[in-house]
Amino acid sequence: MTRLRALRRDRGSTSIELAIITPAVLAIFATAVIGGRVNLARQAVEAAVFDAARTASLARTAADAQATANRAAGSTLDAQGLSCASLNVSVSTGGFSVPVGQPATVTVTVVCEARFTDVALPGMPGGATLSASFTSPLDTYRSRVLGFGIAEAGSARNPIAGGV
Repeated sequence: MTRLRALRRDRGSTSIELAIITPAVLAIFATAVIGGRVNLARQAVEAAVFDAARTASLARTAADAQATANRAAGSTLDAQGLSCASLNVSVSTGGFSVPVGQPATVTVTVVCEARFTDVALPGMPGGATLSASFTSPLDTYRSRVLGFGIAEAGSARNPIAGGV
């Protein structure tokens, strides 16, 4: 008889335990999914900044470098399947003013505000701001447009090639 009373008192306790544990398990699962998505988004931003810096370093002018870097970053992020709520691509083009024959670089920084609202639970972060920078060298002996359509093609070491 006491055994029957013990069974009656335990009846329904499994449902209560399940109701208590389920939200915690779902939160752990959502955290794992968001962590994976943040990692994939970070890798996509790093690939985008690498591509943007490389294409900017191949440009002849600073304006072309900015334009090609924007296009390269956008197309790489699209190919990776990452859509940014806001995308900022900044290009440091000071290297284009360095005379031909001297080492110069171009640095690109990409900042992407990624949203994860499709998997976020209330109280969890719905997005992340990811940024990456990459510096790519400009070709030392490649001509650069100095302005007004004048190109510097040679170097001080090789005046025959059109340098000073």
